[in-house]
Amino acid sequence: MRRIGEDFQSRLRSGLAHTCLCWRLTRRDGVVIGLTEHDRVLTIDNIVYEPGVALEASAFTSSDRLQPGQASALGALSSEAITEEDLQAGVWDAARIDVLRVDWKVPQDYVQIWAGRFSEITYGALGFEAELVSLKADFERPVGRIFSRRCDAVLGDARCGIDLSDPDVSGQTCDQRFETCKDRFNNVERFRGFPHMPGPDFVLSGPAASGNDGGRR
Repeated sequence: MRRIGEDFQSRLRSGLAHTCLCWRLTRRDGVVIGLTEHDRVLTIDNIVYEPGVALEASAFTSSDRLQPGQASALGALSSEAITEEDLQAGVWDAARIDVLRVDWKVPQDYVQIWAGRFSEITYGALGFEAELVSLKADFERPVGRIFSRRCDAVLGDARCGIDLSDPDVSGQTCDQRFETCKDRFNNVERFRGFPHMPGPDFVLSGPAASGNDGGRR
């Protein structure tokens, strides 16, 4: 986290700081673009923030819990910064946004007030509208897979491998059980479950009442 200098803190408290919003946009391909609502170019940490194509933002919401904060932004299409072609091509999808409150008289004095990503982007003849979601949303993405006795593939998909055009398979359904995969489809090698995984009865069972030698339940 960036520390705010005492001089900047003093100016902020007194209302003497001349602040504006700046936006640092980082695309997934690594391209970084700086935009500002100020009327002249600002250079912050060696990044040039161009005026005239700034985003107009609603209130930023955040939480001290894990729920992701949200915001929205309106912006103008620019032939140099954000183009309709790039939006259509998905170049800006999931791009990171860092929002800075900057003293435009002393640009090295700033504080980051929000960070997030583009979530949904729509565009029209005059500009675009983007939904923003804070970086906490990354914690909501499912990672890995669920371990279950039943198969988690869909009948006929690439992971299953069954050819649904086969007359012997046409009209068949699958309940994703190991027995069904073996007896109905003869497809055990492609079964995507864990049929021999111990169940809750095994996990919760206690030591045997008698004959317990320390090596068995």
